[in-house]
Amino acid sequence: MDIEISRSRVRGTVRAPPSKSYTHRAILAAGYSGGAVVRGALVSADTKATMRAVGAFGGNVDRDGRTLDVTGFNGRPGVPANVVDCANSGTTMRLVTACAGLADGITVLTGDGSLRSRPQGPLLDALNELGGRAESTRGNGQAPLVIRGPISGGEVSIPGDVSSQYVTALLMAGAVTDDGIDVRLETELKSAPYVDITIEVLDVFGVAAESTANGFSVSGDQLYEPADGEYRVPGDFSSMSYLLAAGAVASEDGLVVAGAQPSAQGDSAIVDVLERMGADIDWDRENGQISVSRSDLVGVEVDVGDTPDLLPTIATLGAVADGGTRIVNCEHVRYKETDRVSAMAEELTKLGANVTEERDTLTIHGGRSDLKGARVDGRGDHRIVMSLAVAGLVADGTTRISGGEHVDVSFPEFFDVLYDVGADVRRRSS
Repeated sequence: MDIEISRSRVRGTVRAPPSKSYTHRAILAAGYSGGAVVRGALVSADTKATMRAVGAFGGNVDRDGRTLDVTGFNGRPGVPANVVDCANSGTTMRLVTACAGLADGITVLTGDGSLRSRPQGPLLDALNELGGRAESTRGNGQAPLVIRGPISGGEVSIPGDVSSQYVTALLMAGAVTDDGIDVRLETELKSAPYVDITIEVLDVFGVAAESTANGFSVSGDQLYEPADGEYRVPGDFSSMSYLLAAGAVASEDGLVVAGAQPSAQGDSAIVDVLERMGADIDWDRENGQISVSRSDLVGVEVDVGDTPDLLPTIATLGAVADGGTRIVNCEHVRYKETDRVSAMAEELTKLGANVTEERDTLTIHGGRSDLKGARVDGRGDHRIVMSLAVAGLVADGTTRISGGEHVDVSFPEFFDVLYDVGADVRRRSS
C-alpha cells in the first residue's frame, strides 16, 4: 500500500500509542510467570510475534482489545512443537532466543528476510558460554537459529555496542535459572535506556536485576509475580516522536499529545531535542500531556547512541530546520529493520534535502534544503515510513510513500491519527 500525503496543517489532541518496548517485555514477563494480565498493550505485528512465541513455549495469550490475559509457563518453557516464526520483530527474536535456552530440547527460530539479515551472533555466543548450544544455520550469526538448552546460568561476556536487547534477553531468562546470570560488557553499552526499561518491567513483576561495575546481574530462582497479577503499559515515546515532530513543523494552532507519562524510555529525549531546536513545546509531566506548535527550528547536534529509534525523526526535523543538524554516534542504527542512516539520507535527498552521510554521522543541511513532494521508498521499515510522512506535511506538492502498511509494526493507527488532526492523507494501491 502506498500513502499519499500533501502539505497540511494539523491541530487538536491525540493520544500516544502504547509502548512497543514495554509491551514486548510485559508479554514475555507474563509468559515467565504463572499468569498475568497486561493492560493497555500495543497490539501490532511485532507484539503479536511475541504473543505467538509465548504460546509456542507452552503459554497462551487471550486478547480482548488492548487487554492481554496471559497464561504463563511458570519459568519453564516447553520445547516448541514447530519452528517459531518471529516475522519482522528483532525484539521478539532476541528475547525468545534466551528463553529457548531454558527449554530442555531444541528450538528453531526464524523470521522474514529483513530479520534474517540482522546480527544475533553475540547472543548465540553467550548461550554457548552458559552451557547451551546455539548456532546460526548459515554460520553467519543470523537467523534461522537453532537453540538447545537448558542453561542453568553463570557468567557471560558480550559486546555492548551491537544491541542492548542481548542484555535484556539474558536478564529476563536469567531470573528463572538456577544460578542467575552475570553479564559483563566488553564495550560501552549502546541504547542503555532500553535495559533500564527492562529492569523497570522486571521490578513490577517482582524480579530483581541490577547494574554492576562491569555490566548487569540477575539472581536465579526468582518468580515472576506482578502485584495484583496485572501490568499496565505506558505510552510510547518512539511513536510519539512523529506526532511531536508533526506539531513542531505543521501545527499553527498547537497539537496536544496525551499519554506522555514519564518513564525509563530514552526516547523521551525527543522533547529535549525539540526544545534545543527552538520548538514551542511544553511537557506537563503530572498529567502526561505534551503541547507543541509550529516553530522556526534551528539545526543542532544530537548523539543517538542511546536513542537509535529517534534518528529518522530527527533527520526529518533537520531537513525543515535552518542550519545544519548533525546526528552523531549512529553506526548501530544501520543494523535495524533496514540501514536507517542510508535510508533517511537517500529518501530525504529525493525530497530535496541536502544530506551528507558518513559511517557514524548523518548531517542534514537544512538551510540548503527545499522539500518538494516526490515518490519515496519506506524501505519496509515503519520508522522510515512515519518520518517521511512528517516530511510530507511540509513538502510542496504531494509525497507518495511506498510500504505504508509497515506502520502496523508499532503504530497501526498512525495514518488514521494524522487524518483526524487534519493531514491530507490518502491510501493508494501499490
